[in-house]
Amino acid sequence: MATTKRHTKEETHAVSHATVSAHTVKRVFNFNAGPAALPLPVLERIREELLDWRGSGMSVMEMSHRSPEFESINAAAEQKLRSLLGISEDYAVIFLQGGGSMQFTMVPMNLCLPGKPVDVLHTGAWTAKAIGELKKGILHNIAASTEAEKFARLPHFDEIKFSSNASYVHICTNNTIEGTQWTAPPDTGPKTGDVPLVADMSSDIASRPIDVNKYGLIFAGAQKNLGPSGVTVVIVRKDLAERADKNLPTLLQYRTHIKEKSLYHTPPTFAVYVVGLVLEWIESLGGILAIEKRNEAKARLLYDAIEASGGFYVCPVEKSSRSKMNVVFRVAGGVGRSAAAQDSEAIERQFAKEAAAAGLVGTPGHRSVGGMRISLYNAVTLEAVEALTSFMREFHRTRG
Repeated sequence: MATTKRHTKEETHAVSHATVSAHTVKRVFNFNAGPAALPLPVLERIREELLDWRGSGMSVMEMSHRSPEFESINAAAEQKLRSLLGISEDYAVIFLQGGGSMQFTMVPMNLCLPGKPVDVLHTGAWTAKAIGELKKGILHNIAASTEAEKFARLPHFDEIKFSSNASYVHICTNNTIEGTQWTAPPDTGPKTGDVPLVADMSSDIASRPIDVNKYGLIFAGAQKNLGPSGVTVVIVRKDLAERADKNLPTLLQYRTHIKEKSLYHTPPTFAVYVVGLVLEWIESLGGILAIEKRNEAKARLLYDAIEASGGFYVCPVEKSSRSKMNVVFRVAGGVGRSAAAQDSEAIERQFAKEAAAAGLVGTPGHRSVGGMRISLYNAVTLEAVEALTSFMREFHRTRG
């Protein structure tokens, strides 16, 4: 392999500047909802391998997706996910493009059966988007909804009205905007027989143990817990992938990507590579059980701070439905003052401004609901949450 140590004056300056920047960079505590924080060891590994991936002389971004090097990266990411989540050979694992939103179209295209509706448990903005796609010609049934309560809780099991002959049941396991999360999946068996459960796990996959065998299909955009934006993980039971009509466009058939091991066309190679690194990082911490304990500690610390504020901070979500991934709350504006008499939105804007100045970014809630939202994905550290809760107490003290 030809090598050279010569650089132009401009290249030498750029290399020197990059080296200095790498050692002086100041990182913030990142609570963004997605794309979200990545583990620092993963970022450092990316930096280390960016120009030359393990002696190949190439960046992963430059590799052919047909090369042995990338095939090994792709296969390793799949196997690591299988190992961590306990995915059996009855399921295919594929890496797709189009984000989680693409799956609102792709799932019904592949899994719907003639005359059999899709049952949806409607719990927020992301199930609303799934319903919006179903309304374009797919028979469907809203099996339960808490929209009348502004999605401040999940449906109780006795409120769910499944169809007798559904093609599948669609849920979103964690609602990033509303701050709710299923602690366990609803059992579709007793009322519907062998009806597959399809789960949008974009914001809580790999954050806690799950029994994959309870699901027919799981999909997740990577940019919250698994890696950067650009790749979507789909875990699908192989027999369900065979439901699709053979005349469905080739690229939209799961069986196409299963057969070609996610390499039917050029995949998001760099994103898949980073997913593999994140999965290695999870394994290094002790696996999914260790990640779950870490996430529970972060969520407990933040919810306790909210509850201890005496009403200055208020979480609108029913306690049994509260998410460990996305904690939402309102800033009431101070103890002893009427909430109706204050400009709470102005106070929340001030909270976000001062938090950002303190190196705590990504605290504002989604624009559709307002308030504050703190995303506690896998890469967010306990140190970050400790810094946030300390800030919250001081912000309360100066306005109490």
